[in-house]
Amino acid sequence: MFATGVTIVTARTPDGILVGLTANSFNSVSLNPPLVLWSLSQAASSMAALSTGSHYAINILAADQKELAERFASRREDRWLDVPFTEGVCGAPLLDGAAATFECFNRSRYEEGDHVIFVGEVERCSHRAGAAPLLFHGGKFYTEHPL
Repeated sequence: MFATGVTIVTARTPDGILVGLTANSFNSVSLNPPLVLWSLSQAASSMAALSTGSHYAINILAADQKELAERFASRREDRWLDVPFTEGVCGAPLLDGAAATFECFNRSRYEEGDHVIFVGEVERCSHRAGAAPLLFHGGKFYTEHPL
């Protein structure tokens, strides 16, 4: 019963391979230093790349990026096909059109249950002015409605 935002966590392996996955387990941890967290199943195919890399990006999706969220939540091989992005300072892909992006140093990881909690230190961030967020609740996507 908890509505969340939707993110795509992206990285690039030392061999240059693009990694990306949809995640809605994202939270702010600290303002000083700026820390965020997200979690990933220990069984995820991208675990090796994300746990050993030095940097990743968290792309907070805008309401018009529902198809992208579904694409990166799937197991399809061509998930990066025709996806526009720019390269962040440390190599992680920053998705064009995201509501916000956080470029993070892979500061620490904690194994808890069947997931790993990643804590990232935000080194750079940006946002798209006026972008409405993509939300997820009860297995469906939504966008904001002012009260």
